Amino acid sequence: MAILIARVILGFIFFMAGVWKVFQLGPLEHARRLFVEPYAQTFLPRWSLWATGASVPVIELVAGALVLVGWHTRAALSALGGVLMLVTFGHLVLDPLYEFHTHVIPRTVLLLFVLVMPHREDR
Repeated sequence: MAILIARVILGFIFFMAGVWKVFQLGPLEHARRLFVEPYAQTFLPRWSLWATGASVPVIELVAGALVLVGWHTRAALSALGGVLMLVTFGHLVLDPLYEFHTHVIPRTVLLLFVLVMPHREDR
């Protein structure tokens, strides 16, 4: 039951973030507002900011939905883990002392918990 609860909560967190970013904000506006503008003066290539910023919402939406329903969970968790690593890198580029306890750590803990638990126990 603990795996189910953690998986559903994690799925909702990413799925709802994806819903908002894809259907309310829009992937290109997400890219512009949260990737291109804040990172324009960094060493990161502008094309990578657009590509990453536009793809993250779709990954969160699709992988969050997969985690939520428990289908292809390992692949979806791997994709979301990649998003968390990317977000961590990005925050550190802008602020080397970024506080991760409010955003990255809770999601990472849930993700790792679901990932390390035996798949057959997740019902």
